[in-house]
Amino acid sequence: MSIASHEDAARSAHAAWQKSVAGVLAKSRRVEVADLPADPEHLLDSTTYDGITVSPLYTAFDERPEGPLPGQFPYARGRDPHRDVNAGWKVCTRHGSTARDATDGDASVLNTQILDSLSNGTSALWLAVGGHGVDPTALPEALRGVFLELAPLTIDAREAVSAAATSLFSILDSADIDDRAAVDIRLGVSTLTAQLAGTATIEMAEALELVHESIGRAETVRTITVDGTVFHNLGAGDAQELGASIAAGLEYVRSMTNAGVGISDALRQIEFRFAATDDQFQTIVKFRAARTLWARVAQVCGAPDAGDAPQHAVTSEAMMSQRDPWVNMLRTTLASFGAGVGGADSVTVLPFDAALHGGAAGVSKTFAARIARNTQLLLLEEAHLGRVLDPGAGSWYIEELTAAVAAKAWEFFQTVEASGGFRAAVDDGSLVAAVEKTRAERDSDIAHRLTPLTGVNEFPNLAEAPLSPEQTAQQGSAVHRYGRAFEALRDRSDAFLAEHDSRPTVLLIPLGSVAEHNVRTTFASNLMASGGIEAVNPGPLTVDGIAGSVETFRASVAVVCGTDKRYADEASTAVDAARAAGVSRVLLAGPEKIFAGIEGTSRPDGFLTAKVDAIAVLTELLDTLGASK
Repeated sequence: MSIASHEDAARSAHAAWQKSVAGVLAKSRRVEVADLPADPEHLLDSTTYDGITVSPLYTAFDERPEGPLPGQFPYARGRDPHRDVNAGWKVCTRHGSTARDATDGDASVLNTQILDSLSNGTSALWLAVGGHGVDPTALPEALRGVFLELAPLTIDAREAVSAAATSLFSILDSADIDDRAAVDIRLGVSTLTAQLAGTATIEMAEALELVHESIGRAETVRTITVDGTVFHNLGAGDAQELGASIAAGLEYVRSMTNAGVGISDALRQIEFRFAATDDQFQTIVKFRAARTLWARVAQVCGAPDAGDAPQHAVTSEAMMSQRDPWVNMLRTTLASFGAGVGGADSVTVLPFDAALHGGAAGVSKTFAARIARNTQLLLLEEAHLGRVLDPGAGSWYIEELTAAVAAKAWEFFQTVEASGGFRAAVDDGSLVAAVEKTRAERDSDIAHRLTPLTGVNEFPNLAEAPLSPEQTAQQGSAVHRYGRAFEALRDRSDAFLAEHDSRPTVLLIPLGSVAEHNVRTTFASNLMASGGIEAVNPGPLTVDGIAGSVETFRASVAVVCGTDKRYADEASTAVDAARAAGVSRVLLAGPEKIFAGIEGTSRPDGFLTAKVDAIAVLTELLDTLGASK
C-alpha cells in the first residue's frame, strides 16, 4: 500500500470513528447528530488550570517529529544519556529535620538513620542542617561512613548554609577520594524563593561568595536550588510553576554573571526542584517540558551545552491529606511514577503522614520513612521503570502535552520578564496574584467536588479516629493543601465529638423503597461525612413515620431523599411533617427544578446536588448544629 493510500485509509477510519462518537454523544445529549460539530470528540475536551486543552483521545494525526535522543539539546528526553539503567533515578531520602526524625539534633543518631537508609535502598541524601536540623559543626559525625562519591548530597541549611558549606568542604578536603568529580553536592541556596516559602535564607551577596567557592572546587558542587515547589505549594498550575522557576533561574544567572562568573559556570551552579503530583501525565510532561525550557534559556545565553540542569522531584505537599492519610500512599506512588518516567534525576517521596504534625498516631517514623523509600524501590526493582530512558517518548498524548505545557510556561515566563524580572514580579505582587487566581479556581472545583479528593471530599471515613489539635496544627501558610477547607470542617466535628461524645448529626428521611431512595441517601451521607456530619438513615419512612424518627434521633436538621416521582407525591407533606416534628432546617436531595412542579406551598430550606458549594453548605450546617469554629 502506498503512503497516500495508507493516509486515505487512516482518514476514512478516523471519520468512521467520529461518526460513532457523534452517535453516542447525540443520544446522551438528546440532540440530533446534525446538531453536533464536525469533530464531536472535542466536546469532551477538558482544560487544565494553565488553560491547556486536553483532548479525550490522541491519534496518529497528533504525531510530532521524533525529538533528539537523551543527552542532546533540548534535553526533553533526559539530560544524561549514560544513566545506569539498572539503577534508574536516584532514590533521595530527607534526613535530619528535628520536627520529623526525632533525633533532637543528635548527630550520632542521625548517622545511624542515614547509614540504615543507604543500606536499604536510598541512593541520594537530602539533609536538614542548622536551626531545623543537625548543627553544621556536627556534619562530620552525621556523615561518618558515608561515601559521598556514591551518594549525591543536598543540604537544606537555610541561613546556616555558609557554615554548613565550610564544614562540608572540610570533610571533603580530608577525605581520601579518587574521583572527586564524582562527588555531587548541592548546597540548596534558595535566596529568591525563600521569601515566598516563609523560610530563612542568606542574601544574594553571600550566595555569590559560595558560588565562587564552589566553582573552584574539584568536586561537582551546585550552589543554587531553584525551588519550584514553593510556587506549587502556593497554588500554581504546572506551567506557572515552570515559568516562575525559569524566571528565578535566569535571575540567579544574571546575578552570577554580573559578579564575574562565566555563563557556563553560572548555568552549572543551578539545579531545579519541582513538585510531583498524583496527576501522572501532567507530572511526566512537567519534567520533560522543564528541561526544554531551561535548555532554551541556556541557548539564548550562548551556552546550550550547559542547559542540562539536574532535576529533583519531591512529591507534592499540597496534595497530601490529613484525613485518611493512608490514601497518600497511592498519591505518592503515582507522583513518583510520573517523576521517574518524566526523567527526574532524583525523587523524594514524602512520608504518607507528612501532613500531620508529628505524624499519624500509632505510626512509627521509621515505618513511614520505609514505606516512602520502598515506594520508589518497587517501581525501580519490581516494575523496572528505570530500564528505559524517557519511556513516554513517542506517545502522541505525552509529546503533544509536553509541547503545550512548555509553550504555556514560556508565556508565563515572558509575563514575569515583562514585569522586570523575577524580583520585580514578586515585589509588585503580580506573580503571586496570578498564582492565587489559579489556586482560587482549584479551591472552587474542590469545594464543588468537581475535583475529587479520596478520603476528603469523596468517600470520607467518618469512623476514623479523631485527630488532635496538635496533629492538625498548620505548619506554615506557605503550603495550601488541597483538602484543607474540608479538613477544617472535620476539625470542627472532632471538637464537637470531644465535647458531646457524638458527632453533629442530620436525619435522612428516605421516601419509598430502598431502590428508590438509595442513590440519594448515599449521596447525602457522603456529602455530610465530608464535613464531619453523621447522616442517620432510619430506613424507608412513610410520612406518618417521620415524627417518630425525628423524636428518636432528636434531629434538628433533616434531608429528604427519594426519586423525582416520589417527590411529586410526598415531598411537600414530608417537609411539613418534619417541621411539625421540630426540625428547624429541612433540605432535599435533588435540584430545585424538581420541586418547582410539585403542588403544595411547603418548600425545603435548601437543595443538595452534585453542583452545590459543599464547603458553604456544610459550614452553614455545622453552624446550625452548634459545632463551633
